[in-house]
Amino acid sequence: MATTNDLKNGMVLNLDGQLWAVTEFQHVKPGKGGAFVRTTLKNVLSGKVVDKTFNAGTKVDTATVDKRSMTYLYRDGTDFVFMDSETYDQIHVPAETVGDGADYLLENTEVVVAVHEGTPLYVELPVTLELVVAHTDPGLQGDRSTGGTKPATLETGAQVQVPLFVNTGDRLKVDTRDGRYLGRAN
Repeated sequence: MATTNDLKNGMVLNLDGQLWAVTEFQHVKPGKGGAFVRTTLKNVLSGKVVDKTFNAGTKVDTATVDKRSMTYLYRDGTDFVFMDSETYDQIHVPAETVGDGADYLLENTEVVVAVHEGTPLYVELPVTLELVVAHTDPGLQGDRSTGGTKPATLETGAQVQVPLFVNTGDRLKVDTRDGRYLGRAN
């Protein structure tokens, strides 16, 4: 248990049996009346964002979320299997929990898995990953000055838009949050 005065960004609260992460908070002390805390909360499982106001000093139930560094091993049916880097325990994470990150997962990729009471909540991929282009059409001669883009399929199967000079077999840096091309990898 904690009070609303102890809130911090990233803290996870258990409200009405659901887990909510604090994304923003602001203590407000109006000239008249009692102080209160205005928060923006994100549902850990569904991603839904809500604004909620608490009276200052109100007790809130905090949830213990264990963030562990894990390595992606392989896919087992619809589940993804991760191994804890310290204990070597393996954990099965459903595809819905991995979400869009599945498009960028390669074997042996280091990720952070958030676990609450043995249940995986979400998987945090590194912000940038280096992936090889499995296929892209060649750019046409003379097209380079327009700064256009073309689709490319990465080794994980994900589709990204790349500049015309990128070829099949090139190693690229990709932003895992929105699938943007960031440049060639050295």
